[in-house]
Amino acid sequence: MSSLDRRDDSASDSDEKRNPLQDAIAGTGLERALEDLESVVHDIEHQVREANQKIDEKAGRPLWQAVVVGLTLGLSFLAALIFSPLAFTLFVALLVGVVVTELVTALRGAGARLSRIGMVALSLLPLTGAYLYGPVGVLWSLLGAIAVVSLARFGLAAFARSARPDAVDDVARGIFVLAYIPFLASFAIVLSTLPGGQWWVLAAVIIVVVVDTGAYVTGLTFGKHKLAPKISPGKTWEGLAGSVVLAVIAGALLGEYMIRTGWLTGAFVALALVASATLGDLVESLIKRDIGVKDISSWLPGHGGFLDRLDSVVPSMAVIFVSYQIIL
Repeated sequence: MSSLDRRDDSASDSDEKRNPLQDAIAGTGLERALEDLESVVHDIEHQVREANQKIDEKAGRPLWQAVVVGLTLGLSFLAALIFSPLAFTLFVALLVGVVVTELVTALRGAGARLSRIGMVALSLLPLTGAYLYGPVGVLWSLLGAIAVVSLARFGLAAFARSARPDAVDDVARGIFVLAYIPFLASFAIVLSTLPGGQWWVLAAVIIVVVVDTGAYVTGLTFGKHKLAPKISPGKTWEGLAGSVVLAVIAGALLGEYMIRTGWLTGAFVALALVASATLGDLVESLIKRDIGVKDISSWLPGHGGFLDRLDSVVPSMAVIFVSYQIIL
C-alpha cells in the first residue's frame, strides 16, 4: 500500500470517529461562537485579575484575604460574646495571649530582654481579675503583674552581669505591655458581666469598625492633608472627618435601637470612641516606627498581625466601660 493510500485511509478513519455533535456544531457555526465566548471569558478573567492587583496595591495588602480574616474574627467574637461571659473571657484571653506574644517578640527583635511565656502568663492576671472581681480585681492584678515583671528583670540584672544593661528600659517596656494590652482589654470582660453590658461591648466594636472603615475609604478617596505624617503617613484629616460622620450616624442608631440610651447620647459615645480608636491606631503606628517594622507580625493574611487589627479596639474598651458607668 502506498503512503498516499495510507493517508487516505487515516483520514477516512478520522472522519468515521468524528463526533456527530461536533459536526452539527461546526455545520451551524456554533464552534466559532464557542471559541469567541471562550476568548471573551479569558479577557474578563484577565481584567478581573488586573483590577484585583490594582486594588491590592492601593490597599497595601491582599484585600480578599483581609475580608475573610476579618469576617472570621468578627463571627468568633460575636459567638463568644453572646454565648456567655466565661466564653467571652476565654476568647479575650486567647487574643490577648497572641497579641502579647506578637508585641514582646517585636520588642525582643529591637533588643528588649522580656520572656514571651512570662509576659503572656502575667497578662492573664488582669483578665482573670476582671472576670472574678470586676474593676477592683483588674487593678490589683495589674499591680501584682507589674511587681513580678519588675522583680524578675531587676533580679536577673543583679545575678547576671550581662543582663544589667537596659534593665530599667526593659522594666518600662514590660509595664507598657501589661498596661497597653491586658489592662485595657480587661474592661471588655468586666463590661460583659454587667447587665446589658455585652450589647455595649458589641456597639463599641461596631463603631470602631465603622471608624476604621470610614477613615480608610474617605482617606483613600479624598485624602490630601496628612494627619500625623511623622507617625502614620497614610492617615489624613479627610479620613478622620469621614470616620467622624459615619461613626456619629452609627452611634445614633445603636444608641436608639441597641443600647437604648437615645440617639443623642449614642452619638456622643461614638465621638469618644472615634478619639480612642484614632489614638490607639496612632500609638500602634508609633510603636512600629520606633522598632522599625511595617506590621507587628505576619500571622494574619492580609492584615499583618493581631495587634494591627485590634489597636483601635483595645483602648476603646476602657472608653466604653467608662461611658457605661457614667450614663447608666
